[in-house]
Amino acid sequence: MRNYFNYFTEIEERFQQRRGAILLLSTLDWALIETWQEAGIPLEAVLRGIDAAFDKYESRQKRGRMRRVNGLAWCSQAVMEAAEELREASAGTAPSSTAQSETGFEHERVALHLEAAASALDASTIAHDACAATAGRLRELATEARAPKTTTTIAHEMEAFERVLTVLEEKLFAALTAAAPEELLVALKEHAARELAPYRSRMGAVQLRQVEHQFAQKQLLVHYSLPRLSLFYMSQQ
Repeated sequence: MRNYFNYFTEIEERFQQRRGAILLLSTLDWALIETWQEAGIPLEAVLRGIDAAFDKYESRQKRGRMRRVNGLAWCSQAVMEAAEELREASAGTAPSSTAQSETGFEHERVALHLEAAASALDASTIAHDACAATAGRLRELATEARAPKTTTTIAHEMEAFERVLTVLEEKLFAALTAAAPEELLVALKEHAARELAPYRSRMGAVQLRQVEHQFAQKQLLVHYSLPRLSLFYMSQQ
């Protein structure tokens, strides 16, 4: 992976490039990318899979009219195949010792992202105690971000922050799920099932459950106007 923090943006850019038109990724698309990232699927494998899926689509399109590709989930099967091929090809090889590339995630930008998320949590109308505790921890992390360590690289610092943020998000999701009305949670799962229906034949059962779970979590945050904590969602400006 060329850059740990470029995972989301490079996948989005490659999909838009191959589709031939700007199409904002949906909540379902972002949930799918997140399952790939959490599963440790290399960026190279995802990009290869997208290319393979579109190459196949374009060859078929020449022989007859086909519907336009409107979602990243359409590439899911090809991505999993590319990941397996890459794993087999790299089996037994030594890790590359390429130089660390610049992450572009400056400490101040990280701190501002964390403080903005904390402010949004302060305004929460649900799970107040959990949101307040998370906001307090985010402000502590923002202070740490402004005092960079000299004994490690920026990339390692950011990966350490990301691990903490992942834990905080999981705890926050648990609190929100416990506090949310049953009817809302059922509705979110039904929404996820409808969104995933066109792609079920392209995903395995485990991946379907993972994406459905991620999708429902994202929609829960949207419903309550709460932020994502992960640095993957930090503004690129």
